[in-house]
Amino acid sequence: MNARNPVAAPAGDDETLGEQLERVIRDLPEDSLTLGELLDVFGDEGLLLLTMLLTLVFLIPVSIPGVSTVFGAAILLVGISRVLGRPLWLPSRIRHRALPAAKLRPGLQQGMSWVRRLERISRPRRLPGLVEGRTRLQLTNLAFILAALLLMAPFGFVPFSNTLPALALLLYAVGMVQRDGGAVLLGHLANIATIVYFGVLIGGGGMAIRELWQRFAG
Repeated sequence: MNARNPVAAPAGDDETLGEQLERVIRDLPEDSLTLGELLDVFGDEGLLLLTMLLTLVFLIPVSIPGVSTVFGAAILLVGISRVLGRPLWLPSRIRHRALPAAKLRPGLQQGMSWVRRLERISRPRRLPGLVEGRTRLQLTNLAFILAALLLMAPFGFVPFSNTLPALALLLYAVGMVQRDGGAVLLGHLANIATIVYFGVLIGGGGMAIRELWQRFAG
């Protein structure tokens, strides 16, 4: 990290997922940071923890301008790197994009309530058949990519359009870190709920447009 205000790296195995994330949030610089700086903190071994951190701002009703595109693209690239089994590569524009740390910190802190809930219900090695084995892990990675694409869908102005796919991503990340098939299963359900919700939005929007067209045309 840079010398102006370094972010402490996650500690060892003695800390829970939530404690590691809380410490990183607490140590964010006062003014701004870049996604590359966060990546330097977590490294390739901590990409799922980084994903958990990036999803937190989407789990609250307040939107932070300039974050959704950068974070969504980064999460998508995390999923692709996992499928390909290669280190994460970020385009320079995304890696060096300045993010408002002062605005991010409150959103991340509010989103931590979801992590604490998941920590209470997550059970390591639960339903191992859903997370163990290369084929199942790759299917989960593909579902992870689908959730990232849904997160980037242009429905950010609609309530819960970011929350549902972000929750799916958080569940997938927790499930893969903890080897918790139950969390992965809940992630699949959140993905399905997102697709259904978007289908309703698109169908309802189409009907509204058709109704307006018929009124004006008639």
